[in-house]
Amino acid sequence: MDIDFELHKYNVSRETIQKLKDFVSILHDWNMKMNLVSKNSMEDVWSRHVLDSLQLIEYLPHNAKILVDIGSGAGFPGVVLAVAMQKKFPAAQIVLVESITKKTVYLNDVCQKLKLTNVKIENARVENIVFKNVDVITARAVAAMDVLCGYAYKIGGKETEMLFLKGRSYAQEDAMAKQKWRYETEVFPNKYAEGGVIMKLRNLRKLK
Repeated sequence: MDIDFELHKYNVSRETIQKLKDFVSILHDWNMKMNLVSKNSMEDVWSRHVLDSLQLIEYLPHNAKILVDIGSGAGFPGVVLAVAMQKKFPAAQIVLVESITKKTVYLNDVCQKLKLTNVKIENARVENIVFKNVDVITARAVAAMDVLCGYAYKIGGKETEMLFLKGRSYAQEDAMAKQKWRYETEVFPNKYAEGGVIMKLRNLRKLK
């Protein structure tokens, strides 16, 4: 895969591309000390992780001001979106929520080295944080849909949009979630994960 060619599809600047490359380098160094992503996936980090995250930029609302990434872990999709949004959404703030302290140490190091002034890192469980005016909630490989809906219901509002990267079992997760929740949804194919999808939810309501 021609990485630069793929990155240019998203109309990102040279500065953004360089920051993404720097991010991958930092991740590689940290991954040797701490298991952030598997060694196998690190061999294909651009497709498996970076581009997989970056594709969400196409589905963000144009007026997005606050994006909350649940379970940021190694920085996917939160850090990748933060890098891309510095130019595309300069007024937006990205909140990375990660409950594991050693991972927030890593995330802080990443954000300092990449000069991501648009990022706030929360070392806490998402259900223990109070948010206001959240425009977008993202999550990747964090929890099942019904659990994510519970998080989103607590921290979001009626106008909040959710972007969840899901695997082959998304239909079953969707059906299970709809036993507790109602929402409008659009499903888009994941360009970098066979059988995977991007689920875009809005107007989340709890069933009584």
